[in-house]
Amino acid sequence: MKYRLLSLAVAVAVCRILTDVPSASACTGIRIKPNDGSVIFARTLEFADDIHSNVILISRAKAFVGTAPGDKAGLQWKSKYGIAGVNAFGLPAIIDGLNEKGLAVGIFYFPGYAKYQEVEADDVRRALAPWELPVYLLSNCASVQEAVEAARYVRVGEVVQRDMGFVPPCHYVVNDASGRSVVLEYVNSELKVYDNPLGVMSNSPTFDWHITNLRNYVNLSVTNVPPVAISTIKLPGFGQGSGMLGLPGDFTPPSRFIRAVAFSQSALPVATAHEGVLQAFHILNQFDIPKGAARGVEHGKQVADYTLWTSASDLKNLRYYFRTFDNSRIRMIDLNSVDLDAKDIKTIPMAGKEVIEDVSGQAR
Repeated sequence: MKYRLLSLAVAVAVCRILTDVPSASACTGIRIKPNDGSVIFARTLEFADDIHSNVILISRAKAFVGTAPGDKAGLQWKSKYGIAGVNAFGLPAIIDGLNEKGLAVGIFYFPGYAKYQEVEADDVRRALAPWELPVYLLSNCASVQEAVEAARYVRVGEVVQRDMGFVPPCHYVVNDASGRSVVLEYVNSELKVYDNPLGVMSNSPTFDWHITNLRNYVNLSVTNVPPVAISTIKLPGFGQGSGMLGLPGDFTPPSRFIRAVAFSQSALPVATAHEGVLQAFHILNQFDIPKGAARGVEHGKQVADYTLWTSASDLKNLRYYFRTFDNSRIRMIDLNSVDLDAKDIKTIPMAGKEVIEDVSGQAR
């Protein structure tokens, strides 16, 4: 009886530990390089609540005022470049976007590790909130190198996001049309910059940890494993895919990072940017999270992350693509055909229901 009670207590404790683990907003990013010299960066955005995203168009010469800790006015600037990207909560901020020079910047959740910079009195004039860094980089920079220099100039501080009610823990991926990619992380109040040769992005832990963790999967291969002989028994693999046996399939950030590397690096070459965009969306199908499959507790609230939207940026042809949880049809904005000198920010709604086509009458 005592043993049974002890076992029950242990089980209850384990359940409590598991349900108290913070939700980690399971975003995943990949890069595709078609043979025509284009560069495609694509990503998913997962969250437990609707963050009311829409695509916004930000024009050249748009005035911005950043936010310093304590909701003080921070850095002030005007945009040099036009931008298309996705916002949240109706803000003039970019969660993921592309500018007219082919620079793409995206926010990824980074819980448990993000610790932003100290903002002293003399630093307030160059301070930004965590969610303001992407729009600052996109509006001022034409390349990864310029973005790194700009990030080193500003101070990103601990600022509470009002709609969320806490300081959002973020890290960032930056890609340009040359194919270069870097990851920006604020850890222990210091900016860390990592080259990202694989163009892959996930969530916690830190990016360098994910790169080290790749060494645990050096056995993975796109080629099927040959039959193994044990004594007089010959053991062939079951069907296709035995070379990828051991590939992690869960939704944790380390597992998604490994899968993102495996799928993006093993994808067959494609000729054009158009094919690259479609390939990226197909690969990211592997990372779609249905409602209810990934649950946890965050800030004392039961949450269940799911894929709100998926986007792709064509950095050469300056096209931004997206689809949503409610509408899997891919939609596109061409920066070459929109007015980037408009006076105000323009909004393109992302909402919309799936249209199911009835093809019964096409039977022959």
